Amino acid sequence: MNKQQLIEQIRIKKSFLCIGLDVDLEKIPTHLLKHEDPVFEFNKAIIDATHDLAVAYKPNTAFYEAYGLSGWNSLTRTINYLNEKHPELLSIADAKRGDIGNTSTRYAKAFFEDMNFDAVTVAPYMGSDSVEPFLAFDNKFTIMLALTSNQGGLDFQVLKDQMGTMLYENVLQTSLNWQNSDQLMFVVGATRPEYFQKIRNIVPDHFLLVPGIGAQGGDLKGVCNYGLNKDIGLLVNSSRGIIYASAENNFASKARDKAQELQEEMAFILEQANI
Repeated sequence: MNKQQLIEQIRIKKSFLCIGLDVDLEKIPTHLLKHEDPVFEFNKAIIDATHDLAVAYKPNTAFYEAYGLSGWNSLTRTINYLNEKHPELLSIADAKRGDIGNTSTRYAKAFFEDMNFDAVTVAPYMGSDSVEPFLAFDNKFTIMLALTSNQGGLDFQVLKDQMGTMLYENVLQTSLNWQNSDQLMFVVGATRPEYFQKIRNIVPDHFLLVPGIGAQGGDLKGVCNYGLNKDIGLLVNSSRGIIYASAENNFASKARDKAQELQEEMAFILEQANI
């Protein structure tokens, strides 16, 4: 998938919703546990119920790695199903990888080639040679952590240098000089809406992946006030607020209801912004 295809999907669906597939066996409906692969059955039902409302899905790999080989198999089956049934949707491996160059290259091959994800999240702490191996893959997105929604994100990300520039601002500015930086997206938490104007001044044309809507308390309208650009430029993620809307047999339809609430709010915001 390239950037223009993503923008077209957003305009067609009037949605910039990303659904996080962070699956915990202790939270899914108990009737699914009788299946050989309950995680995949859960994901499949969520995708089937919401694919017309979302433009992206984002499995957090930790929720699959925690179950060892069976979890990795569930993740593989999920991405294969998504790619086969809905190739128009953006698939994001929320893996937060980042290491020395040859290791990052292997991570990139694993997610982009072997599993065929469209995008992967990375941590920028080790600098350019840890991120550029991901950027070397055509029509793939590298989504770099910039300003995260967790409380501990403030420990380092907003520290100022002698010029008064915050660390996350330096991260954004520096990354624009890396090879294939047009393939970058950036993670910016919805719980930090006051920073979006500064961020847009640095990266006016890049997409921002915005977690924290829903269970974490982020405000969609606040994010959009400063986060939207001429190409929309936002992928707003909701995980628990959608996929765990119900623990009963109706979990998929309840997830659809929650997804539709966000999609309708997004459609209204896009209409008001004349986008």
